[in-house]
Amino acid sequence: MTDTTRTARAGVPERPSLDGLEETWSRRWQSDGTYAFDRSKERSDVYSIDTPPPTVSGELHMGHVFSYTHTDTVARFQRMRGRTVFYPMGWDDNGLPTERRVQNVYGVRPDPALPYGRDWRPPAAPVGDDARKNPTAISRRNFIELCETLTVEDEKVFEALWRRLGLSVDWSLTYTTIGRAARAASQRAFLRNLARGEAYQAEAPTLWDVGFGTAVAQAELEDRERPGAYHRLRFTGPGGREVLIDTTRPELLPACVALVCHPDDERYGDLVGASARTPVFGVQVPVRAHPLADPAKGTGIAMVCTFGDLADVTWWRELRLDTRVVIGRDGRLLPEPPAGVPAGPYAALAGQTVNGARRTLVELLADAGDLVGEPRPITHPVKFYERGDRPLEIVSTRQWYLRNGGRDADLREELLARGRELRWVPEHMRHRYEHWVGGLTGDWLVSRQRFFGVPVPVWYRLDDTGEPDWTHPLTPDEAMLPIDPSSEPPPGYQEAQRDVPGGFTGEQDVLDTWATSSLTPQIVGGWETDPDLHRRVFPMDLRPQGHDIIRTWLFATVVRAHLEHGVLPWRTAVLSGWILDPDRKKMSKSKGNVVTPMGLLEQHGSDAVRYWAANGKPGMDLAFDPAQVKVGRRLATKVLNASRFALGLGAADALRAPVTQPLDTAMLAELSGVVATATTALDGYDHTAALMATEAFFWRFCDDYIELVKERAYGSGPAADSARAALATALSVQLRLFAPVLPFVTEEVWSWWRYGSVHRSTWPTTYEVGRAMAVPGDPELLRLAADALGQVRRAKSERKLSMKADVPLAEALGPAAVLDQLTTVADDLRAAGRIAKLDLLPDRTGELVIACAF
Repeated sequence: MTDTTRTARAGVPERPSLDGLEETWSRRWQSDGTYAFDRSKERSDVYSIDTPPPTVSGELHMGHVFSYTHTDTVARFQRMRGRTVFYPMGWDDNGLPTERRVQNVYGVRPDPALPYGRDWRPPAAPVGDDARKNPTAISRRNFIELCETLTVEDEKVFEALWRRLGLSVDWSLTYTTIGRAARAASQRAFLRNLARGEAYQAEAPTLWDVGFGTAVAQAELEDRERPGAYHRLRFTGPGGREVLIDTTRPELLPACVALVCHPDDERYGDLVGASARTPVFGVQVPVRAHPLADPAKGTGIAMVCTFGDLADVTWWRELRLDTRVVIGRDGRLLPEPPAGVPAGPYAALAGQTVNGARRTLVELLADAGDLVGEPRPITHPVKFYERGDRPLEIVSTRQWYLRNGGRDADLREELLARGRELRWVPEHMRHRYEHWVGGLTGDWLVSRQRFFGVPVPVWYRLDDTGEPDWTHPLTPDEAMLPIDPSSEPPPGYQEAQRDVPGGFTGEQDVLDTWATSSLTPQIVGGWETDPDLHRRVFPMDLRPQGHDIIRTWLFATVVRAHLEHGVLPWRTAVLSGWILDPDRKKMSKSKGNVVTPMGLLEQHGSDAVRYWAANGKPGMDLAFDPAQVKVGRRLATKVLNASRFALGLGAADALRAPVTQPLDTAMLAELSGVVATATTALDGYDHTAALMATEAFFWRFCDDYIELVKERAYGSGPAADSARAALATALSVQLRLFAPVLPFVTEEVWSWWRYGSVHRSTWPTTYEVGRAMAVPGDPELLRLAADALGQVRRAKSERKLSMKADVPLAEALGPAAVLDQLTTVADDLRAAGRIAKLDLLPDRTGELVIACAF
């Protein structure tokens, strides 16, 4: 790393400007290694950050700028506090979002049955709507290569924006979640989970996204309000008894395996243990009791189908019911009816979509006289994959799971204890974690039926008939990782034995992207690959992230570290809120209220945008306010101009001279309090409070102190030397206080008169400020002088006079003790107010009054 302390001073420019600072200093920081991590430091001197890897298949938005600015503020503060900061950047580039982006950009879709095309070239991108609606099929390998190509280009765009924003990351530590190191770490962790019995395989009902053709985990679900209708169906009970059932999914009637009512519901008590006949199909199904049945919902008795919703899964599992699956992975009804269901009426449904089958079955029910009344329209919550656009179905599939406490009370308690061990900022966010862990109903489904992801690293033996042995998977040695079972044979086998009886077959599934992202501390921290680095950075100090992914990223990372290392992956979690539009609605593409960050950064400057972001506290939502960005621009401009003025008075050469005059020590005494306030706030991850205290003082410093002292500072002698020394100390301290939020303008001004980088300088302390004062100061004295000057200014303004107008006579009235204080700064007040004569009239008024005669 270049020794930035030897960088020469630049001198004060004639016309300082904010324009171009981002390009200048981004290049300089990179070439000087300003933010490089020092691997020679021990763990106690390291501050390590588990940076969120943004999904590069989308676009960076103001929410990213908001939260990453907060993290960067922490990194810069800790660096100035003497820690070597481990601050990597990662790109989350595998999984469904990337696949969908590739499909939309190039108009292609993967087909594993197709051979690899060595000479295939993608079409010019982006393609039109017709190509997207009728995508070209390409091989799995060609598709993965296309994903890899596009993510590299996307990552360049992301990095350019982050550099423009001024993130102080060490770019040599950059990683990707599909990179070789990440694939190896992800597969290593999975194999160890498997060896300890924490990962397992099961054939079970699975939430399935028809559009993406993959299983979906509980953490990826969201409810969306959708229109529907209740249909009342007539079942036939013992002795011809009419049993009415309300359902929103009549198309699942051939999948019905039981009717269920509440054990205490007297209306149906005599039916429990008997059976009823389904309409249209005439299948006898048992009537059972279960406490989850709601007597107040519909008719109080429900049909159980395999599977319509998660309640069906619960009833099916706990009541040990039969299985009659009718919906396939493509979202259509299977071509053949399940066992026990007559083929005649089912033939009208075979191959239809869910909606088509619903219409057909309603017609069949009506024709049979078993549809009671008209369907009743409703609006109800329907489960979707968070990135999908079609309702989820539940199909029976073979999947990989990872234990997460959903079915293990002891593990659940251990994970809840980890949540209590973690420091939460803000603290109330811990309740979201506990609510999620306490509400888990099953283990973490980690396999996906997709392509661009980390392969599940196992193979299966094939018996003499070609059937796989799912219960005894073949696993690689860790030294082989990363591996792809679809293109590499297991140890002891040849590629020619793939998919032939007596040979092997490779696992086709990939791991959920969260199964890799949950290992970011291990991936970037050199787990098992760089033990020296790992001991210096793990467990990490900070996990910054959005509050909406506590249930996914935060919880999953805690699970992986707990199972593998027996510790928390980090000590503190700082949660960000959402960015709202000016009407306080969440910004989203679908609402059309998204602001593009790069345009804003170019228009107003990065410091201005960072200022806006820093006004949002951790865990709190913040409305995007262009006016606030303009305030940030004005602040950065004032830092330039006020610094140029102070340095023009000779402050640079008086930095370590003693500060002796009462007004000067008063200003520094107040500044010392600001340093204490800002330091305490940043130690508590409250960057907003630190900025507010610093900014409030800065404007008083500019509007009051500089105006009061500038005439004296232009002169010579001990009093002038004191003013210049006070200006120098105040400027040095304020630049460092602002540096975490306004990195570009503070670095620019620092370069005019100090050596090295402000971001490598030490954080200011109250001791440092106090040491500059020859005698202790009283901050009330500065406020008193500012009040007096303000009254003089108002008097001139009321008479519509210039601030440079002379005041022949001014009378100061007030308590004697107040006027005694004012006497100590009377010379500065007369000079600033251009007062020829100042008379002090004690005890004439209860508070300070300055009366001006013109």
